[in-house]
Amino acid sequence: MFSGIVEEAAQVVAVKRDKENIHITMKSSFANELKIDQSVSHNGVCLTVVAIEGDTYTVTAIKETLERSNLGLLKAGDKVNLERSMPMNGRLDGHIVQGHVDQTAICTQVEEAAGSWYYTFEYEFNKEMAKQGYITVEKGSVCVNGVSLTVVNSQDNSFQVAIIPFTHDMTNFGQIEKGTVVNLEFDIVGKYISKMMQFK
Repeated sequence: MFSGIVEEAAQVVAVKRDKENIHITMKSSFANELKIDQSVSHNGVCLTVVAIEGDTYTVTAIKETLERSNLGLLKAGDKVNLERSMPMNGRLDGHIVQGHVDQTAICTQVEEAAGSWYYTFEYEFNKEMAKQGYITVEKGSVCVNGVSLTVVNSQDNSFQVAIIPFTHDMTNFGQIEKGTVVNLEFDIVGKYISKMMQFK
């Protein structure tokens, strides 16, 4: 489990395709603290560390993950938001994030607003999935590329988030522009509530 508080926007060193999977090698400041089989969130996707060498480590993304996320678009030099799993005695500074990306969205607008930024994202709307909680709500939580954010201007298939300078500089939001594909994980609490409401 994660909290959506990014530790580092790290650089992709290499992407190697292996049949329908890809192996992603990352250069990270905390690579020497990792262990094989440890879970790390990459742009919001929980992946398992399979190799460590110096200040780099490698994870593998399978076909199903690639179909639901933007990891298949990664190339050497790209920055990826990283977060290690949350310790049980840690503070939940963001919100409950599972690392299970639901779908992707496209950035349709970036607007600067006196020192902060408003990003607008659009995603494919499915009425049946919406009934199961795959939606945003005003002032609710959403995870975008692994970052825990508060929703504003929630619509059926779009929403906005406000990004402060610290988040802009410390995550890969600084590289997101109109047309950029991002990962979304909708709030798990909302999904459970939506599911329980179906049995009333």
